[in-house]
Amino acid sequence: MAVYKFAGFWRRLIAYTIDNTIIIIVFFILSLVIAAAFIFGLMSGNSSNVLAGWTDPAHVAAITIMATATYLILSLAYFTYFHGIKGQTPGKMLLGLKVLTTEGKPVGFGLAFLRSVGYVVSSIFYIGFLWAAFDRRKQGWHDKIAGTVVIILPRENEVCGLTIPDPQPASAVPLTDERQSEAISREPMQPNTATAEKKDQAADQQCGGDQKTP
Repeated sequence: MAVYKFAGFWRRLIAYTIDNTIIIIVFFILSLVIAAAFIFGLMSGNSSNVLAGWTDPAHVAAITIMATATYLILSLAYFTYFHGIKGQTPGKMLLGLKVLTTEGKPVGFGLAFLRSVGYVVSSIFYIGFLWAAFDRRKQGWHDKIAGTVVIILPRENEVCGLTIPDPQPASAVPLTDERQSEAISREPMQPNTATAEKKDQAADQQCGGDQKTP
């Protein structure tokens, strides 16, 4: 049974920073599109009245709330999608991390959404994120809420690829039937000492008998 280590605080922080950077870039692009639409609207209508309305403090507050809500929805959608479909965001893929349930099963979209909502709770003074640095299973508050853990996956070069065995010494290489027969034929024949001794004794007795014969 494979045993995976829990991902530590710093590795998870780097992965989260990468993901948050991607979200900010997407949010910035959306903001540019909205700003371009606003500018074209000013150019096509009564720009003075429209501009006065957009500079109103109440209107600015509404825009700020809408921008915050858009960023929050974008973050929820980002983390829910990637965690739900694969258990890995682009940041976690780069760092070799994966989100699973505490039983080691895929999280699915339901738990992924609950975990994404848990980010909001963990963002309160960032205590929920810092909690992972001291927790025994390296769980943040969002992990506690969703019942998930973050593990470190083995490196690809450790789990797949070509396996090359270590070279064996020449003496340890097994011989085929042909080589065995060749090796046997090349070995010098060792005389059977017991048979040779018996032949010598018989020859001596015969010689002795011949000498006694008149």
